[in-house]
Amino acid sequence: MIRTVQINGFKSIESASVELGRVNCFIGANGVGKSNILEAIGVLGAAASGRVDDESLMRRGVRAGVPRLFKTSFEVGRTPSQIVLGALMDDKAEFRVSLLNPLENPHPAWTFKTEFLSDGVTPIVSRGVRTASANLAETSGLAALKVVELASASPAARLIAMLQNYAIYCPNTPTLRGAATDVQSRDPLGLSGGRLAEAFAEFQKSIHASDDDEVFDSVLELLDWVADIDTTDVAGPLLSSAVPRSKLLLKFTDRFMKKSRNTLTAHDASEGALYVLFTALLCLSPAAPRLLAIDNLDQALNPRLVTRLTSKLSYWLRQSGAERQLLFTAHNPAVLDGLDLSDEEVRLFAVERNSDGKTCLKRITLTEKLRALNKEFPLSRLWLMGNLGALPNV
Repeated sequence: MIRTVQINGFKSIESASVELGRVNCFIGANGVGKSNILEAIGVLGAAASGRVDDESLMRRGVRAGVPRLFKTSFEVGRTPSQIVLGALMDDKAEFRVSLLNPLENPHPAWTFKTEFLSDGVTPIVSRGVRTASANLAETSGLAALKVVELASASPAARLIAMLQNYAIYCPNTPTLRGAATDVQSRDPLGLSGGRLAEAFAEFQKSIHASDDDEVFDSVLELLDWVADIDTTDVAGPLLSSAVPRSKLLLKFTDRFMKKSRNTLTAHDASEGALYVLFTALLCLSPAAPRLLAIDNLDQALNPRLVTRLTSKLSYWLRQSGAERQLLFTAHNPAVLDGLDLSDEEVRLFAVERNSDGKTCLKRITLTEKLRALNKEFPLSRLWLMGNLGALPNV
């Protein structure tokens, strides 16, 4: 797994080192830079693929923007000439890059100043890109070229692959319902929630092949009104012909309705069920990125439901691979009550901006004082009471 992400000079983040686990939750007031942390990794992922431009960034869920929006620019101090990003795996494989994109003379693609790639023992790339190869364009990354020469099981190749496939997901209701096209479609799920029915059909096949319903039951138990979920390509009486639809439709069976009229498509089902299903499939699908992020995991969900959903994340990720990692942002305090902070692989980060406006983050651990308070109050209450920080000054 990726254990450390280093960010320097990116948006509101002057300097930050993030020590990751399997499940990583970022809380804080609006505008403090939670999403900037996710997007910095997206830029690093684009660099690992060999090119950083608007297309490669949007493909990973990073908002495209002019150069001045990507670089730190505080009243105090100077604007850095470069953005420096890096990632370190638990086996010490490491990738670092410094990127240039001048404010007044932006290029179609960002230029690489330096790159470093190591398998934990031997440096594979360890010099300035422009001096590494006379034939290499300034906008092309050297690590992406070198890694194809390595065995796929090598630590450096695994690190680059995790970064290349990283994406930030932010589902919305119209796309989950199949009424809107996902502008960034991916396998198994689009960044806005597209392909939900197709992803579920693929998951369903894998469950039938393994003859193990335990995982599916762990999803179904979060939806108290749902007796079963299936897919169909025949709309028939289930959906009005005036409603936009994809080829494949989800079918939810409502346990409380008459059997002659107890089937709903995603168009009519509770949006909360769609968000739960989206998150579960993203965590469970072997086709999903091994490193991924969800911005605003808690949207459209009841507080108790989001607590239960959060408590399932680590289990779902382990079912689909030993190296699976999830980063997510949240604003609903109930999320915290689903986090088992006694598990070293479940981590909570409080994100704030200091008096200069710079994003700072602190990992929240169960200290003796916090454990004592937690016996009397849940973490959600302790956050609102100010014991964890990360609250707005309003």
